[in-house]
Amino acid sequence: MDLNIGIIQTNLHWENPKANRAMFTRIIMSINTTVDLIILPEMFTTGFSMNAKGLAEDPLGETFLWMKSIALKHDCAITGSYIVKENDKYYNRLLIVDQHGIVATYDKRHLFTLAGEHNTYTAGEERVVFELNGWKICPQICYDLRFPVWSRNDLAYDFLFYVANWPNQRIMAWDILLQSRAIENMSYVAGVNRIGTDANGYEHTGHSAVYDSLGKQISTSFNEKEGIQIVTLDKTHLQTTRKKLQFLEDQDTFRVD
Repeated sequence: MDLNIGIIQTNLHWENPKANRAMFTRIIMSINTTVDLIILPEMFTTGFSMNAKGLAEDPLGETFLWMKSIALKHDCAITGSYIVKENDKYYNRLLIVDQHGIVATYDKRHLFTLAGEHNTYTAGEERVVFELNGWKICPQICYDLRFPVWSRNDLAYDFLFYVANWPNQRIMAWDILLQSRAIENMSYVAGVNRIGTDANGYEHTGHSAVYDSLGKQISTSFNEKEGIQIVTLDKTHLQTTRKKLQFLEDQDTFRVD
């Protein structure tokens, strides 16, 4: 079965969850075709903020309820990360929500020390794979992209995606690493990044993209524009390519802790 994903690239209203939810509602309302999974950027309600104390939500707070309403209205799943407080700790947490509620959660493992993220947020401890429409999907967040062992496809996933606030000054690394993750893991890979300049003066130029299991870009270039693309992932193509090349069967054996 194919999987239709919707990737959204846009600017973000700094530390303004209400405005961001309204903006994404407007963009999602423009979808006029079937979509199985909508993917939003990292910290899509606030931008990449260290103001966790002032912005954190309960795990089942307003943004979760908004995500569930979108899933119900559009008969799909939706995902993205935002700031959550749980047990007196703050997390950069990605939720996958469908019509019935939370499908899975993933807490960002590799906190961005250059921005002091590790001083505010608690790192996740587990890789996550969830199932949607017969697809095994592995979600990760921004800085995780730089650590290939963490995305190693010994979990037999079909689709790996990253949500991000990746700055322009390192956008070449974003492009190259996304393609590399697709090639080395023989998996579809999507990267969903923001655009615009945040309140700290960091410029973001998007480059959101989807690659197939051989590293070919199958999405149209966004450049630096706001927009949404629906991209179809072909399960038969994935299975045929893996069976023919067998690269995953030849990978080294070791355990990821």
